[in-house]
Amino acid sequence: MKNIVTFLVGALVGAGIVYFLCCNDDTEEIIGTPKGIITPAEASALDEAFNSRHLLISDSIVKRPDNRSSWYSLQDVRDYLTIAEKQATGLGYKMNGVRIYLGAYPDTANEVGYTTMFFIPTGNEVTAESNMFNFKMTQTGGSSDIPGGKGLNAGIPGDPPSANYPQ
Repeated sequence: MKNIVTFLVGALVGAGIVYFLCCNDDTEEIIGTPKGIITPAEASALDEAFNSRHLLISDSIVKRPDNRSSWYSLQDVRDYLTIAEKQATGLGYKMNGVRIYLGAYPDTANEVGYTTMFFIPTGNEVTAESNMFNFKMTQTGGSSDIPGGKGLNAGIPGDPPSANYPQ
């Protein structure tokens, strides 16, 4: 009887632990808060600090209000990260992040192209060092862009393109 009670108490405690680890909707606590999370007030301050640069580009180069943001669907970003990680592995790299670049679409006969933002995968080259008694994977090269890695562009511009934060 004592073994059955101990078993039942252990099963209940184990089930409780599994529930709180696997089934808790507060994923921020489970996965941790990423570095760089900012408040809406901090986002507004960054956006406001960019105003003078945006006006310089819009007034002297583009000659119209230029694009200030790009929107990407969650599915597109998830799919891109999956594709980029597989491609990085095939190129001999361990992907560890993405770098976001500012770019511009080519000019047409009538106007200067809008600013855009695009993702490029970053990572470390993976090399294997082995001998008969020891196998070790090392990563070298820092966190640089992965040569030959495909990027993600074609985000939807702001509405209107020159709209400030928040939209």
